[in-house]
Amino acid sequence: MPDVIVIGSLNMDLVVKTARMPVGGETLLGEAFSTIPGGKGANQALAIAKMGGRVAIIGRVGRENFGESLRHNLEAGGVDVTQLKSDASAPTGVALIVVEAAGENRIIVVSGANFALTPADIFEIEPFLIQARMLVVQFEVPMNVVAAAVRLAHQHGILTIVNAAPAHSIAPELFPLIDYLVVNENEAGLLSEIKVTDIESGRQAARRLVARGARHVILTLGAQGALVRTAAEEFHVPGFSVHAVDTTAAGDAFIGGLVVSLLETLGCFQDKVRFANAAGAIAATRFGAQSSLPYRVEVEALLANPS
Repeated sequence: MPDVIVIGSLNMDLVVKTARMPVGGETLLGEAFSTIPGGKGANQALAIAKMGGRVAIIGRVGRENFGESLRHNLEAGGVDVTQLKSDASAPTGVALIVVEAAGENRIIVVSGANFALTPADIFEIEPFLIQARMLVVQFEVPMNVVAAAVRLAHQHGILTIVNAAPAHSIAPELFPLIDYLVVNENEAGLLSEIKVTDIESGRQAARRLVARGARHVILTLGAQGALVRTAAEEFHVPGFSVHAVDTTAAGDAFIGGLVVSLLETLGCFQDKVRFANAAGAIAATRFGAQSSLPYRVEVEALLANPS
């Protein structure tokens, strides 16, 4: 049985590389176009598998080529897809991604079958879920599905990792059910109502989120690493200096690295976050979503030789 259950989205990413973003009404010639498997749920599940974790995904795809391709790609990567449903009435989700030469991206997601997932789907897989050690969720599926999954996992003593992406409010009663809340600057700002512009404002936002009930708050800061806050401690883990070409799945690689390191008993919490930082840094140096996710040996190599 898997140690980790990921409940989340599966998208086919339609990616265009371009020198810069067009302004309103402007047409630019792109440099390249690719279709790449993606979706935060699928990305994080595959990241966990590639770094050695036993993981299953819960979600929905359409019954067309995109859906079959996403299923096959995850299965080939070692993800358990036995609970992945094919929806006859909704198409597979897609993400339209424009990547600038500097590595920054702009993304528009059309959810499709991802938003056909329901709380009933979660209750249906309860016997499967309760045998896991961790639940990972993000916000590219309906929020009532996220809430049902978090409540069910908490009820059965399963660790809950909530990646609050894309940014969306969280019901106050859910905060105390979250063991690890992972957010970037924008997500932390929305949830805490404190604009995050630097490490100090990040500290303030993280403290407020812990005060609302989350046990561990991890604020990812891109190249600056990650800031961690709990009721007992606060620390900053620096990032890695790399040449970023595409940040599309860097956050998903971070989640994968965090989950895999948390499953293990060796090392302090700072080391586990540093492992996650390394995974995210490697993903930022590569083009695409799932194609950028690192293997464990690559993460360990960067940790051993960060220069």
